[in-house]
Amino acid sequence: MIKFATGKLLLTRGVNDQFSQDSVFARYVIDSLRRHVSGDWGDMCDEDKEENSLALRQGGLRIFSAYEHQSLPKIWIITEADRSATTVLFPDEY
Repeated sequence: MIKFATGKLLLTRGVNDQFSQDSVFARYVIDSLRRHVSGDWGDMCDEDKEENSLALRQGGLRIFSAYEHQSLPKIWIITEADRSATTVLFPDEY
């Protein structure tokens, strides 16, 4: 179930390059986006998960998720506070 609008979907250069060359990574990104919009914040600490839940209830705050896979690079997904855009990036691209 989708809990919030993502706005424009953006991939950083690094994520886009790997996404276009690796179907397993592409599936991981798509699955992670599904988790993000459904309120599954992935591999975040409890405090950050609560902050995301607050952002859903009150609005006006960004939503930040992190996903790890045993054989693929960690990705972050950030939805802007105004829900105008959601960006998928590698942590070192932040």
